[in-house]
Amino acid sequence: MATFALIHGGGGSAWEWHLVAEEPRGRGHQVVAVDLPIDDESAGLWDYADAVVDAVGERRDLVVVAHSWGGFVGPLVCDRLAADLLVLVTAMIPVPGEPPSDWWGNTGFGHKDISDPIGLFLHDVPRELAEEAVRREREHVGMAYGEPWPLEAWPDVPTRFLLCRDDRFFTPEFMRGVVRDRLGITLDEIDGGHAPMLARPKELADYLIGRS
Repeated sequence: MATFALIHGGGGSAWEWHLVAEEPRGRGHQVVAVDLPIDDESAGLWDYADAVVDAVGERRDLVVVAHSWGGFVGPLVCDRLAADLLVLVTAMIPVPGEPPSDWWGNTGFGHKDISDPIGLFLHDVPRELAEEAVRREREHVGMAYGEPWPLEAWPDVPTRFLLCRDDRFFTPEFMRGVVRDRLGITLDEIDGGHAPMLARPKELADYLIGRS
């Protein structure tokens, strides 16, 4: 049985994974999801990774799953622990020495109007659930944004990338180019927007379990 370490994105929390977690737990797997210290101004990238490492503890057969901004954290966890697989879910892909604050310009992301978070990030999530997600959003502050990504190379762990074909934030055309240029791997795709853990939890859980 696998252990799934689920890492949320910017402004998020472990709560975002609660629907996905039900499926693997029901099949005998273990699931670990933690709140990254994104609201701690003194926390750096290694502090984020350590929060996950501490929560995983001595569990083995580890699958690290990182969503969105969590792409900066997932590889660091894999550098600290013996992971069997790293899964990036519509996630940012860093390169050595790159601060998260520079990622947007370096990849040519451009500007997005985030005044309507439901329309941009949660358009395919049931409305009540989407509104709760917005209410639960946390302020993302601190030194981690401007801190150079600390690894000298991508960790030696099998890596998969799951692209969401209806993502309005990290659009498919944009992310296909980032994955090609930065990882050079063949990506997987599902329907849906930027938050498949809330919009398509069973489909996402089946995908993760099928690759564990």
